[in-house]
Amino acid sequence: MASNTQISYHVRSNSFPSRPHPITLEVDQHLSKLRSSQTTSTSSSSSICHDINGLQDLHGCADKFLQLPLVQQALGQEQQKKWVDELLNGSLRILDISSIAKDALLQTKECVQGISSVLRRRRGDEISSEVKKFLTSRKAVKKTIKKALKGMEIKHSSKTSEEHGTITMLREVEAITFSVFESMLSLISGPRSTSSKLSGSWSLVSKLVQPKRIKCEEEKSDMNEFEKVDAALIAHKSSTSDNTIQVLKELESNIQDLEDGLESLSRHLIKSRISLLNILNN
Repeated sequence: MASNTQISYHVRSNSFPSRPHPITLEVDQHLSKLRSSQTTSTSSSSSICHDINGLQDLHGCADKFLQLPLVQQALGQEQQKKWVDELLNGSLRILDISSIAKDALLQTKECVQGISSVLRRRRGDEISSEVKKFLTSRKAVKKTIKKALKGMEIKHSSKTSEEHGTITMLREVEAITFSVFESMLSLISGPRSTSSKLSGSWSLVSKLVQPKRIKCEEEKSDMNEFEKVDAALIAHKSSTSDNTIQVLKELESNIQDLEDGLESLSRHLIKSRISLLNILNN
């Protein structure tokens, strides 16, 4: 990701005024905030939700920039169309990844709701079945996310002399968007593999349900919301406590926040893609 590129390059384009447009500066501010957040934030639902909201602001501002007649004229030039086409391909990849994230969240939420319902009713005969369903679902989700993350490893080509300054800025918007989605997918799947993280499942769950042990609290604090639920349910026979119900409740709430943010962000992403298509087709 070209995190250190400054938006001042716009003043060097003959297609733009000698002074940067205020919207350009606004885009730069949003980019800087997201870069800083990606560098310093922890892997938690709240930090990812914050970044998703930041992406909404960024893409809303970027779309305003695309509506400027001068920008549309510059990007509509024949020599720029191949770069616009690249941006369109990138926007399609982002929408695909957004869809994967939505499906993963929905699938996980439905399983969490099923287990929560069984635990509240204390239906021991159903708990095992629901936990097995959850773990099977999580395994499938992690496999899908692993494949998506691998696909995101493809790096953008470096800036060339033929590339318009506006293209560079839009590619930076694309890059930070991929970065936030990568963080979100890693949050959902967990930063470490299931086998290594849960190989000592009984001891992990024991740590979760014995809050008086200081070392256990340190272990717990290192896990995000999804990992806590994974750890608690992998050995469900010792995790039917109120603590388990609470971590399930917290995860469901966090998933809802992520879903709401993604839904709003998707509308911005689609709108920006339509703007690019209009520029390419005109």
